[in-house]
Amino acid sequence: MARILIQVEGPTEETFVNEVLAPHLYGRGYLQVSARIVGNARLRARRGGIKAWSAVREDILKHLKEDAGSLISTLVDYYALPQTKGKAWPGREEAGNLPYAQKASTVEDALLADICQELGDGYFPIRFIPFVMMHEFEALLFSDCDAFGRGIYRPDLTPAFQVIRDLFESPEEINDSPMTAPSKRVEGLVPGYEKPLLGTLAILEIGLAAIRRECPHFNQWLTCLETWPH
Repeated sequence: MARILIQVEGPTEETFVNEVLAPHLYGRGYLQVSARIVGNARLRARRGGIKAWSAVREDILKHLKEDAGSLISTLVDYYALPQTKGKAWPGREEAGNLPYAQKASTVEDALLADICQELGDGYFPIRFIPFVMMHEFEALLFSDCDAFGRGIYRPDLTPAFQVIRDLFESPEEINDSPMTAPSKRVEGLVPGYEKPLLGTLAILEIGLAAIRRECPHFNQWLTCLETWPH
């Protein structure tokens, strides 16, 4: 029976793993499903915000070495991944110049290659399944705009959410500029938007089935986890 640790970006993603993904994966035969906020776990009072790849890589490598029977994955936003200098995540700067369809895979392939290089010969690469969320967590909220509105007790905003959703083939394609990223669009409609509270309420109302239906890259990742050898 498999155990999986998912490195997440902040408390909202942590709740998503614990409350939404974990029950589903337990039903697929996993023995343990847990989330850990990336970077230094001792600084949990300062949650949120993506850490340097070097810190995340250290956590991943340590876990893979210490628990030979575990699987590890990531759940981080493409939008805010550091691109340059000491905090850079592999592949992120390159991906910024590529078409949408190549962005996530470019980063994910680079993360996997980096981990494999660090571990050397004999490493079983399918134990690390990186996932980069396009373009950020709030995109998932547009998977069901009716449920989004109900979840945050603002059903009056459902039509406005739907207008944004209808501009894109998938919520994952809602773009990532500082003005039009999913979170920025939500903040423009919901003054005082608090991701840990409202984002969690919304995602629990929306549910996994709608997210999988509307977000193909997310669905591909979850399918991979479901079919991983137990």
